Amino acid sequence: MAVKIKLKRLGKIRSPHYRIVVADSRTRRDGRAIEEIGKYHPTYNPSVMEVDAERVAYWLSVGAQPTEPVLAILKKTGDWQKFKGEPAPAPLLQRAEKPARPSFEALGGDDEGKGEAITQKKKAEKKDEAAAESAPAESTEA
Repeated sequence: MAVKIKLKRLGKIRSPHYRIVVADSRTRRDGRAIEEIGKYHPTYNPSVMEVDAERVAYWLSVGAQPTEPVLAILKKTGDWQKFKGEPAPAPLLQRAEKPARPSFEALGGDDEGKGEAITQKKKAEKKDEAAAESAPAESTEA
């Protein structure tokens, strides 16, 4: 039985998530798997690649063949180089935590109200226009 390490697709139509699985080479892409050994989320920024290094090393040592996409993931995580005895690659980018938004008081915000809004209300504009139209009409009659 030929065993492959391949990607199993999950997720919605335009939001793919993958599991890195060990499966028989004759099974379909999303079919039955022998073991799940990692995940890959390409839509996140930066993309998430989590691999169980011990299980990958075991399956590679017993002859499992990675597919091309999985081989690229294993090269980025450094598991392929470790298996082949080559030097490790540069570390992957880690997701930076978002800084907490500063509070209003921390920014030095004042609680003083400025009064009225800058833009006038539409009702007031209509009244002003009506008064302006009637004013020239009255001036011509007098």
